[in-house]
Order: sequence, then structure tokens, then C-alpha cells
Amino acid sequence: MADEDVETVDEWVAFYRDEFGLPVRRRGGFAMLAVTGRIGVVHLPKVRAEKVCAALGRHGVRVPVLARNIRWSFFARPDSRPEPQLLAAFDRLDIGLPTVGSAVMLPTGLGRWTREGCFWANPPNRGDTLPPLSGILAAALVVGAGTGY
Repeated sequence: MADEDVETVDEWVAFYRDEFGLPVRRRGGFAMLAVTGRIGVVHLPKVRAEKVCAALGRHGVRVPVLARNIRWSFFARPDSRPEPQLLAAFDRLDIGLPTVGSAVMLPTGLGRWTREGCFWANPPNRGDTLPPLSGILAAALVVGAGTGY
């Protein structure tokens, strides 16, 4: 199915499953991707997210990124859970880590902006391995500190 043929939420759920291999479900009239033990998410403020995308790209790391006006969501493979003191630091830096069982609303379109108010800055690719969550967090901390990466 080509993305231009996809119109309804149910068709978008099927598209995400078939094209990208993502376990997306319809919930509340939206295409939702659950945060699980296999798929994690890091929310970053837009400016920091743009820097992290650029830094990871320079290192050849490809990561699916969903962009919203103020916050971007990086999809990653959970490899460890940060210690409580590190979680407190993330909160102070406005780095969000949704817990297992929460979900992220995906766009019902591949264009710049959709009815959900977001777009894929880096869309997922079928067969790509998600980068480790710890690597995304490390990049967010390093880039946020202005030390490069």
C-alpha cells in the first residue's frame, strides 16, 4: 500500500505495521505506538533535539524522530533503565522518558504537518535496528552541555 492511498486511521495503523513493522494500534481515534520493553522513547525540547539529530547523523546513527512544535520524540531500543539520580537530572533538563505502558500518537500522514500536529523528521525504516536508548540519552546530555559529540 502506498502512503498516498492511506486515508483512515485504521489504514494508517495497517500502514505503520506493514511498511515499518511497528506494533501500532488504534486508540481513541488515533494511531498509537505503545512504549514497551522493546520500543522506548526520549522526548527532547526542539532545539536540543535538532542538535542531537545532527550529532547522531555525524556519527552515522539513524534514529526515527517524530517532530512536534516544541518537543521531538526519538524512538530507541531500551537497553537499561537510568538510575533515580539520573532521572532527576533528566527532569531538570526537560528530557522526558515515557514509561512502559504509555503511548505516542503517530501522524496520519507523511507530510510536514498532520492533523496530529507532528511530522516525521526521520521516518522509521522497515528492518532498521533502533539505536540504544542510553546512546540517545548520552547524546542529549553531551549536546545539551554544549561540548559537541
